[in-house]
Amino acid sequence: MDFKKFRKIISNNKKNKDLVNRKLKEFYNEANMENEDDLLDIMQISRAVISKNGYLLAEIPFKDIEIGAICFSGDGSKYVLLNSSLPRVNVNFSLCHEIYHILYQYHSFKESAELYMNENYYDHEEEMIANHFASCLMMPESKFIKMFNKFEQESEESKSEIQTIVKLMNYFTAPYMAVLIRCYELELLKDGGSLKKLLNTTGEQISAEFDMLWLNTELLKGSKNDDFEKLLALVNKKGEYLVSRELMRKTELERIKNNMRKLYQEIRG
Repeated sequence: MDFKKFRKIISNNKKNKDLVNRKLKEFYNEANMENEDDLLDIMQISRAVISKNGYLLAEIPFKDIEIGAICFSGDGSKYVLLNSSLPRVNVNFSLCHEIYHILYQYHSFKESAELYMNENYYDHEEEMIANHFASCLMMPESKFIKMFNKFEQESEESKSEIQTIVKLMNYFTAPYMAVLIRCYELELLKDGGSLKKLLNTTGEQISAEFDMLWLNTELLKGSKNDDFEKLLALVNKKGEYLVSRELMRKTELERIKNNMRKLYQEIRG
């Protein structure tokens, strides 16, 4: 990411801080949580919230690693499909990004399928707010500042910034760029010569730091989780119930399942 775009994101996040904080409070209420300290497993909590809003959540290993998530609607059902080919930190961020769109997007989805591109920081206002919401949901301000100070004190002086960032990645299971942006928007790191270096840190360098610090390197890998069969079984169970109540024809249920299989093949390849 270039410096100009980075500064624009920081400025935008500061401008929208109050709006995002209001949406976070709404999410905690939706999830029956008192505060951010209750959010220990984002996938588990989000599945229940998304389900209440009519969506089914599933992980599928996409063939295209440029795509982070797909929001899809069709045949009377709505799905959030996460790309498990991506590192776990990116999957978590994609999920939190989509939560904003599902719950709080001002304009409803215009297409039957909406894509969230992995590691893409758009210039579009609503996408930037969704990314900001995702970061704040994953990395609550007070806890983030506390852990930043702790990890900064523990890090080697010559590598304090990069080591602090990767430790925060590990602790909050969040992507590198999201952590870096959070550090600067909260003014925990100052603009200087090191920012350019941090903006150009490679995946190999991040992985090496994880390994050296004995952090969880599995967070940097794709889990390849495939929930399709469970998703298909759930749709079939609901469909069979509707068929038994004569609210759906058996042929319609089979058509829906065939469409799901076709979509799955297109996504997975």
